[in-house]
Amino acid sequence: MKEPEPSEAGPAAEGRGGGPHAYGDEPGPPGPLKAGTAAAVVVCLATALIHVLLVFLHVAPPNPVSQLYSRPINAWIHPLFEQNWRLFAPDPESVNRQISARTARTAPDGTVEVSGWFDLSALDHSAVKHNPFPSHTAQNTLRRAWSSYLEAFGSDDEPHSERAVMMRTYLRNIAVDRVAAHRRGSFDSIQLRVVTLPVAAPNTVGVIPPATTGATPLETRYLPWWKVAPHGTD
Repeated sequence: MKEPEPSEAGPAAEGRGGGPHAYGDEPGPPGPLKAGTAAAVVVCLATALIHVLLVFLHVAPPNPVSQLYSRPINAWIHPLFEQNWRLFAPDPESVNRQISARTARTAPDGTVEVSGWFDLSALDHSAVKHNPFPSHTAQNTLRRAWSSYLEAFGSDDEPHSERAVMMRTYLRNIAVDRVAAHRRGSFDSIQLRVVTLPVAAPNTVGVIPPATTGATPLETRYLPWWKVAPHGTD
């Protein structure tokens, strides 16, 4: 009697026949992982929708909804997501501003040591000059912080709104972080000085434009001393 020949497929034949390793029966991701992924997707979609709605209310003409929720809208938009129409109606700078900072430290005996001025604007200019791909931080952070401060305060350094307090804190923190990163020594107070210079006239053929450094300042503004958490070490 002839015995049946063994199948050439071997174990694979068992899998195709519905065995424990049959194709199509691979276990899927565990339940908690699927639930976590779904929750993350829902959170991301909800955040994106809320962001788009708040930006729309911010740029839309004043309406009852944007006026009713102006505080949470402004808290979300400023200062990172500010939107305006300057791309389509640019307003070029008519002046140059040199922003400098100096710091002070109160010694244990009560005496106050004041540092010299540190040019924050020159620090940004050096990071942009000869750099084919300058960062947004070097180009706009300090400049936009001052512009927003100026819009919120005007010529008075007393805050009259929550936005003014926020912009003052924002400008102060930028100055503190940059001074602490590039200067040695500890300090617990900081003061800013803003020198406004006219923009030099465009160069014409045969005419040498006046040097920007020699331009007469239009205004020199000293901001109040601001107390900060101790920074730096001796």
